[in-house]
Amino acid sequence: MLNKDHPRYESLVYREKIVEAHKKGILADSGMIAHGRGETFDYLIGEKTTANSYNTIEVASCYFLTCKHPVLSVNGNTTALVAEEVAELSKLLDIPVEINLYYRTPERIANIEKVYSNLGVTELLGTDEDDFIDTPDLNGPRSPVSIEGISKSDVIFIPLEDGDRAEKLAKLGKNIVNVDLNPLSRTAQTSTVTIVDNIVRVMPLLIESVNKLMDYDKNDLKERINNFSNEDNLSTAIHDIIKRFE
Repeated sequence: MLNKDHPRYESLVYREKIVEAHKKGILADSGMIAHGRGETFDYLIGEKTTANSYNTIEVASCYFLTCKHPVLSVNGNTTALVAEEVAELSKLLDIPVEINLYYRTPERIANIEKVYSNLGVTELLGTDEDDFIDTPDLNGPRSPVSIEGISKSDVIFIPLEDGDRAEKLAKLGKNIVNVDLNPLSRTAQTSTVTIVDNIVRVMPLLIESVNKLMDYDKNDLKERINNFSNEDNLSTAIHDIIKRFE
């Protein structure tokens, strides 16, 4: 039983979710290590959403609301922490969720598929029944993507992602919206929009932002996109960390 008075209560709750996801066959062993690495960077940014990240979340919303074929790509960590929010965003935007795993097994796919099906996701791609095509120049189990999903998408949401796939998707001309606590990672540096924040804080804010901007004129949203620089965004994120220790 977790003590709500514990100063690290929220962190412990999410660690427990990670442990439970591993027990249920949703999360690979390495996913537990990745979560711990992310927590380190969360400490550095002060475990809060910065003004810069609020802005970046709104830019991400602009992409979702102006692109023709957005896709939400999920892995074990994302599923463990924010499956309900992913399902809500999928319904709100009426876009598919695609499962893509580095340590892919039929059991893990089935377990993750069950989570999203139970949450009411109607268009779930990346299952073993899907039709796949390989991502050019990307070797390994993450190369196959759904023909109806990532393959034809113009914007892909890839939170908690590995850098090699982000690089290959970027080379294909895909717009990549990413959530990464490490502003120096390959994924952060490669993505079109990098939200430097914790995924558990980002998802509710992203849903709120999409709801707020949904009725805005598309030209205004596109102007917001055109005025955004991910390089400047990452530079600000790094300086936000530095300022905390000056």
